[in-house]
Amino acid sequence: MSELKRLAGEKAIEFVEDGSVVGVGTGSTVAYFIEALGRIRDRIAGAVSSSEQSTRQLKSLGIEVLDLNAVGPLRLYVDGADECDPHRRLIKGGGAALTREKIIAQASDRFICIIDPAKQVPVLGRFPLPVEVIPMARSLVAREILAITGGQPVWREGVVTDNGNWVLDVHGLQIVDPVAMEERLNQIPGVVSVGLFARRPADVVIVGGEPPQVLR
Repeated sequence: MSELKRLAGEKAIEFVEDGSVVGVGTGSTVAYFIEALGRIRDRIAGAVSSSEQSTRQLKSLGIEVLDLNAVGPLRLYVDGADECDPHRRLIKGGGAALTREKIIAQASDRFICIIDPAKQVPVLGRFPLPVEVIPMARSLVAREILAITGGQPVWREGVVTDNGNWVLDVHGLQIVDPVAMEERLNQIPGVVSVGLFARRPADVVIVGGEPPQVLR
């Protein structure tokens, strides 16, 4: 599986434009993309990172990490996913970086999602849906999610996001209308971000393989 992730990550390099600032996500597949990005670091102006983990890897390869507020709109954002449906809508947040990932995706002209074939599903929800919450609202949000979705929210105990918040993982969902669910859960007081990338799906999905499959 790691070889398939590597192939997807390296394929995404073809979408990087010379002189650009590249938005970079988080996770095991993205780590291969960052590794490949390091080999062309002299061709890019820097990167905007979605997590402290990715920031450390980028800096170790000599890639300058920039503040999104300082660079404005990005041409490209590359990130992985925990699940991807046939419409390029995603579940993300297994690495607890969903809020920053969603911000960078929204700020980017093009969002390339890199995955291995196991992440492809007909309907989202087999992977528990991460929801980042303000700590004091954890129980309130869990009750509201249960009432709205019928899914089972479980506190990811011991995990604190880079923003200082907590994560609920919602089990037992079949998300037939991801846009509607994303919008509804976003309205719950105390929710910071929902790990559904449906209102802003990926523009291109690269599935690792020999050769990698590019889905548009």
